[in-house]
Order: sequence, then C-alpha cells, then structure tokens
Amino acid sequence: MFGRFGLYLIPLLLPLAAHASQPDTIAFNAAPFAEIEPGQNPGHDIAPAILKAQVLLDRDNMSSGEIDGKYSPRLKEAIAGFAEAHNLPVDIGWSRAFWNELTSEAIVPVLKEYAISSEDLKGPFVQLPERIEDMRGFKSLGYANVREALAEKFHMSVELLARLNPNASFSEAGEEIVVANVQNESRSPAAARIDVDKGRQTVKVYSAKDQLIALFPASVGSKDKPSPSGRVKVTAINSDPMFHYNPSYRFKEVEVQKPFDLQPGPNNPLGSMWIGLSKPSYGIHGTPEPSEIGKAASHGCVRLTNWDAQRLATMVTRGIPVNFIEKPDMRFVAY
Repeated sequence: MFGRFGLYLIPLLLPLAAHASQPDTIAFNAAPFAEIEPGQNPGHDIAPAILKAQVLLDRDNMSSGEIDGKYSPRLKEAIAGFAEAHNLPVDIGWSRAFWNELTSEAIVPVLKEYAISSEDLKGPFVQLPERIEDMRGFKSLGYANVREALAEKFHMSVELLARLNPNASFSEAGEEIVVANVQNESRSPAAARIDVDKGRQTVKVYSAKDQLIALFPASVGSKDKPSPSGRVKVTAINSDPMFHYNPSYRFKEVEVQKPFDLQPGPNNPLGSMWIGLSKPSYGIHGTPEPSEIGKAASHGCVRLTNWDAQRLATMVTRGIPVNFIEKPDMRFVAY
C-alpha cells in the first residue's frame, strides 16, 4: 500500500497474533527515498526508508537511539552529525542529497535473519519492581525477557522486533527471526575529546584531527539536577557497574534515607556501562529505558542507550576531555 510517505508501509496496526503475516523484508532492504513533510510523524507506521536510514546511520556511528522506523528529533540530530562527519551542508536534513550520500555504498541489507541461540535464551530474566529501592534484594538486574534482550542486542525497539516477527515464539534455540543488521566489524575509532551538548541532548565524539567520529542521543541532566559545566575528564571505564545510592543525591522517587547498593545488569539504573568523570558522582552511562533517551531528564549524569554507552567506551581512554556545552535556551524536549 502507499502511505503518507508515498511508499510501501506496514499497516497501521500490524497484528501480532499467531497467524499474522510476516512483513516483506525486501521492501525495507530496497526502500527508496521518500519525502517527509515538516512535522510529520508516522505514528504507529514503520516507514522502510526511515528504518533503512536509522540502520545505516547506526553503522556509521551516528546513532538515533532505538531503531524503530519512525522519524524523531533524535534522527534529525543523527542526520546533522552525518552531515558534519561527511562534509555535507549543515542544513541538508532529510533530503535526497542526504539519502544519496548515505546509501551510495550500502550493499549490505539493513535487515537480516538471525537464529536465536541458547545463550540468548539463558537469561537470567527478571521481573523487576518499579522503585529502585525495591530492587535491593535482587542478585541480578537482568532483562525482563528474551525479547528485550534481543531488541537491545540489535539496537531495536521491542515493538519493532515484535512487528517484524509476528509469528515468532522467541522460545527455541535455532528459531530464525528478522533483526536490524547493525553489526559493524570495523575497528572503533579513537576519541580525543567528547562534547556533551545540553541543549541538543547529544554526545559528540571527535578524533585527534578534530573530525566528528560518533554521535549519540542523550539525556543530559535536569533543572533540579543539572549536569556539570565546563570541562571535565574521563576517569574510569567500567562495564556492568554496581549502583550505589547515597541519600545526599535526594532523588525524588527514592524514599529510603539510608545508602544502598544494587547489583549489576542491563536494567541497573546505570545500565551496562559506566564512564566516570572527574567531577565526583557524575558520569556517562547506560539506561534500563532506551526509549526515553532524549525525552526524559536525568539526575545530572549523561544517559545513553546501553549499546551506545558500550560503543563509546571502546573509543575513549582515561584522561580525555569532556566539554559540557551550554545553551542559553536550554530546555528538555517532550514528544
């Protein structure tokens, strides 16, 4: 069918019942450019051109966060980062010129088949309470289920994973599913500095030659708990961090008045990666809620999706500078 983007779209509400039809992956892999009107949002539709762009940008280290096939401010920032990295006009936006540059060497399909492994099914999977103080007794803060684990593994929203695989049981090793083809075998470039833009809610990574080598959407501080200002440095890089709560943090959602620790795991408040900064208790880290990146405020730290935090960690070393860029009209976007 032809939707509001003038190209084939998955139906508005793709059924998830046992006999639902499998989406045509060819339509995604071969998706042509499609115009997007200003302010237009595909809502529940998954636009093949947008999904294709998200995957290709992700491979180029220009992340738009969760791959979901929908246009968003995060995708807009990823396109701007791609333009800067490839010496394109800064205002190129979603355009045929951008599309042609992005897809000119795209010979690997953006969707691929993947066989679920016994390791994927191993877990441990945990049903966690909403309040973080109620997580104190858990030995691991793992994923809720295999769908969440696979969605993060391939940088996708759980919704997109489900809608691309309406007949999948996600319960047997060897079962083949369709996922975003985000694996990039190239070696991670080395970072010389990081710029955290509070107004644009982005983390930009630059090489020693002052070239942009990566961009990640972020949640950067809040009015109540702002992020640091000026220049700090990376002091630590730790995977699977424990979370230590100090009552002096005064998180509004925490009622406990005594310090406590939470065990590691991707659904730990720090996610699966911690990059500590020279200002005590502040860092760049992952999150248990990737869909909220760039939408919700943080407690002063810089939140990324778990996979983007892991990717950033492979680029940085201790001692590199992190610049927090202020904006006079700083505000948090709600959408």
